[in-house]
Amino acid sequence: MAIPDHARTNFDTLLRAASDGNLALMECLDAATCEPRYVLCAVGRTNGEYVFTPFGLADGNPYDAYLPPSPDDSTSFIVSATT
Repeated sequence: MAIPDHARTNFDTLLRAASDGNLALMECLDAATCEPRYVLCAVGRTNGEYVFTPFGLADGNPYDAYLPPSPDDSTSFIVSATT
C-alpha cells in the first residue's frame, strides 16, 4: 500500500521540525469527546510570538480534531460554542 502524499509531506515536516528543535508535545482536548490528548506540534516563531501547528498523519484536519490550550489561561482550553 502506498503512503499518501499528504502523510509523507507531514512526516517530512515533522522530521525537519524535530531536527531543528521546533517540536513540542502539547496537552489538548479531543474535540469530539473532550478527553485529554497529547499532540505533536511544530513550533513557529515570529517576533517573539509562537505558533503551534498540530500534526496529523491520518485523514482529516488536525485543527478540527483537537482543542488547544488557552493562551490566556494555562489551566483551560479553547472550546467552541458547540463543545
